[in-house]
Amino acid sequence: MTMERWIRLIAGTFILASLALAVFVNRNWLWFTAFVGANLFQSSLTRWCLMEKILARFGVPPYTGNKG
Repeated sequence: MTMERWIRLIAGTFILASLALAVFVNRNWLWFTAFVGANLFQSSLTRWCLMEKILARFGVPPYTGNKG
């Protein structure tokens, strides 16, 4: 799986988990949802993503183009 797909998977998981925590535990978990959204917005403008750097350290291959 490529870097782009990992980032989408992790961001989606964080958002769904924080929404579930907000519903079942405490509404303040919505701040984590907002944090993830703000990071996605920031990375779209600056083309810099901390999660990308972390995944690169784990050896995840970068996105190289469309395979199909």
